[in-house]
Amino acid sequence: MMTRSDLCSRRTALMAGGAAMLLMTLSATAPAQTPATYKFGLAMPLSGSQALYGADQVKAAQWAVDAINAKGGINGKKLEMITLDTQADPQVGINAVNRLVSVEKVPVFITAWSSVVRAVAPIANDNKVVELSIGANSPDVAKLGDYVYTTFPLADVDVAAVARYSVEKMGKKKAAVLYINNDTGIVAAGVYRDTFAKAGGQVVAYEAYDPKATDFTGALLKVRSAQPDIIHLHGLVGDMPQVVAQMRQLGLNQPITSYSGLYNPKVIEQLGQAAEGIIATSLAPGVGDLPAVAEYVERWRKEEKREPNGLPYTQYLHDAPYMVAAILTSMDKKGLAPTGENFRKEMLALATFDLPLTGSVTVSDSHTVSKPVYLVEVKNGKWAPKDIAK
Repeated sequence: MMTRSDLCSRRTALMAGGAAMLLMTLSATAPAQTPATYKFGLAMPLSGSQALYGADQVKAAQWAVDAINAKGGINGKKLEMITLDTQADPQVGINAVNRLVSVEKVPVFITAWSSVVRAVAPIANDNKVVELSIGANSPDVAKLGDYVYTTFPLADVDVAAVARYSVEKMGKKKAAVLYINNDTGIVAAGVYRDTFAKAGGQVVAYEAYDPKATDFTGALLKVRSAQPDIIHLHGLVGDMPQVVAQMRQLGLNQPITSYSGLYNPKVIEQLGQAAEGIIATSLAPGVGDLPAVAEYVERWRKEEKREPNGLPYTQYLHDAPYMVAAILTSMDKKGLAPTGENFRKEMLALATFDLPLTGSVTVSDSHTVSKPVYLVEVKNGKWAPKDIAK
């Protein structure tokens, strides 16, 4: 027989259980609590051979973060950029990204350099954190997984365009391709080779060099013996001026084409007259194409007493926080927790972003984007607009 005490105990237990169920229901339906500060990661080379370029890209991104916060941030909340050094080295990049994901708990991180982008992709996919590749150009970036996206067009956009241009507009029939034997060069060189041949030209030399090389004589002698009428070079921003210098020393005076990695003022400073006639791609509007770019370059001249190293790359890095902020702002309005999964869904839902220095970009499940391909050429000791390639 149940006593009065037993009845009271049972009633208390039922009330407690009901309260717990109510709390669980409310928790499940209530919007996620948004943070006071929104964080994102930036993993770039701040030391090592690529630091000169990585540092300028980080500076450009920080300018954007400061401007975003000055205008109210993320619905009144601060946007914070957590910056770590990759040295443009895959293993160092893995360590940096592991910290961003596991310790800083960022929903998205930005990185560049193809070998680093590839190395850290499993971390992004396994942890469902978005990796934005901004500057890497290997077409394989589009195949690295559900959580890896790019806002920077890959080599099958600009390298293919400059290969067609070499045949159709410049009238070149025999090309040599010289490339760095890593993720940056291998696939991109293949794009140039195949596109040049399809356009009606012939690739007469196809030579790789070691990423740690400082003497390129062996590969260059093979190029010279093939007697091309144009040379396409695809390396890293730090090594390509050395390659060009040795080309000229060996009497290789043919026109040289390359991608955006060769488009920076250091090339002219280092090479002098040997830089004349170099043609490079740019995947961002130039000073004469967009007033905001002219203002941006003028800021560099005023504050840093120089132009940025790798102008188009710094433009994309400057614009990246604006894209991140747009996605986080939309998530904040909806009360969505700042997770990588939510970030990815909201990014694909918004899809198109109008950015200050690089224009409109549309992100989709294709994991690649398309942009106009501007060509620039060294003329009279300066980079000058040349044409738009298709």
